[in-house]
Amino acid sequence: MAPSPDINVRVTTMDAELEFAIQSNTTGKQLFDQVVKTIGLREIWYFGLQYTDTKGFPTWLKLNKKVLSQDVKKDSTLMFKFRAKFYPEDVGEEIIQDVTLRLFYLQVKDAILSDEVYCSPETSVLLASFAMQAKYGDYQPETHKPGCLTADRLLPQRVAGQFKMSSDDWEKRIMTWWADHRGTSREQAMLEYLKLAQDLEMYGVNYFEIRNKKGTDLYLGVDALGLNIYEKSDKLSPKVGFPWSEIRNISFNDKKFVIKPIDKKANDFVFYAPRLRINKRILALCMGNHELYMRRRKPDTIEVQQMKQQAREERALKQAEQERLNKVRSKAQSYLRIVFEISASDESPTTADQNASEDNLTHRKSSSSTSYRIEAAFHVLSAREYKVLKPCNLEQDGGAKADLQGFCTLYSIAGNK
Repeated sequence: MAPSPDINVRVTTMDAELEFAIQSNTTGKQLFDQVVKTIGLREIWYFGLQYTDTKGFPTWLKLNKKVLSQDVKKDSTLMFKFRAKFYPEDVGEEIIQDVTLRLFYLQVKDAILSDEVYCSPETSVLLASFAMQAKYGDYQPETHKPGCLTADRLLPQRVAGQFKMSSDDWEKRIMTWWADHRGTSREQAMLEYLKLAQDLEMYGVNYFEIRNKKGTDLYLGVDALGLNIYEKSDKLSPKVGFPWSEIRNISFNDKKFVIKPIDKKANDFVFYAPRLRINKRILALCMGNHELYMRRRKPDTIEVQQMKQQAREERALKQAEQERLNKVRSKAQSYLRIVFEISASDESPTTADQNASEDNLTHRKSSSSTSYRIEAAFHVLSAREYKVLKPCNLEQDGGAKADLQGFCTLYSIAGNK
């Protein structure tokens, strides 16, 4: 019997596009495992594979079923998005890997810029400044001239059009905050972005359209901390809240969904979803969020302890390297100041400079003096740094320009590319 032909699959993460070939009997978990192995992700419990079903609704791939047995559009290439399905309660405490951090950062940033998550103008500007730090590193006035951010998506369209301000005005505000983040690593900038974002009311919430027993249209919000009921006109302030710790049971029967509180004196909350499949999705999200909620309140597994230890060691190494580079940067700045002082003193007019008959003698004295002072400047540098700068041929005419090139070389090595 001939083997079944391969089926092409394309999976897009927030920053990459991956292609795989699967078999007709490949399960969702097998495909998911291929993806996380390819991108080096170990914190797999936050993520899932999302697809658009045959009716046009976004749906999560079930890992315990075959890919082809699910309602995936059977095109020549099956299309999936690798996305965060569940969110941490505290990104600063829970996210371990840099790859996890980056995926969350890109997904949350996209949700904010597309206005899926509401953000005030003030917070939008601050978030944009951390985004620039994460993308470009330290703000450099000589490099980041006005207009250099034109190609970047900086703010939600709603915010940009809310005030009578030009794009240049917004850019200046963002650059002002960006300059304050000097010395912040790209990973730390992404983390600071997420720390701000996680306090937004719509962060990490999955909304579903529902109706109560009276037929009133409402929203159900599912997130890391529990369930919330919102009026149709306001997704920011919940009307009723059910923390996971206060829910005894949740269940559905066809389109009817029931939330039973732990307090037996409290009434059950009953609502109706437009379709049965919506209730199935709600229940799956509730189960996953509740599982993570309980897991956070227990000691870490051996695997998570090992991951955290490895992450601490890697961050300690990065910190040590950053401190070393900061020292080199400081020395380079000292070196540049000395070079400029030398250049300024040598360019001062003297009587000898005005006497043509003494030109050669003056040049020799000046060169000797300048050479001595440049050699003295090298004493602020280590042997390795000296080796980097020495080939710049500082004693030639036009030495100040060569000195500046040497400084730029060192400055680049110090992490200021």
